Amino acid sequence: EREPEVYGSATLADVEALCREAATASGLVVDFRQSNHEGALIDWVQEGRFGIAGIVLNAAGYTHTSVALRDALSACRVPRVEVHISDIHSREPFRHHSFLADVCDHHVIGRGVQGYAEAITWVAQHRGA
Repeated sequence: EREPEVYGSATLADVEALCREAATASGLVVDFRQSNHEGALIDWVQEGRFGIAGIVLNAAGYTHTSVALRDALSACRVPRVEVHISDIHSREPFRHHSFLADVCDHHVIGRGVQGYAEAITWVAQHRGA
């Protein structure tokens, strides 16, 4: 709902449906989660260190601030994809740096909500690699 001129008008339910459709098409199952709490995101990343195809994460503002989330992702041995709906590199300077960039295997930036589907497809192509 924030800044529709930047993020579009898709709802969280729309994004979840898009992700489930992309996962089904790729032979995957999605465990779709959302939280505004850094600790919950870290817990979920740590739960997914093993036994899953990969992690697709839009860390939003935590991208630019969370060393703890970066460390959790660093410990994962599955494909990790960083997603941003907007192009963070064409926005305010503080958004240009991602603490997650060097511990993610792929990045989908500025592709709108369709970027989530692209990320899931990428995970399907690189799982077990």
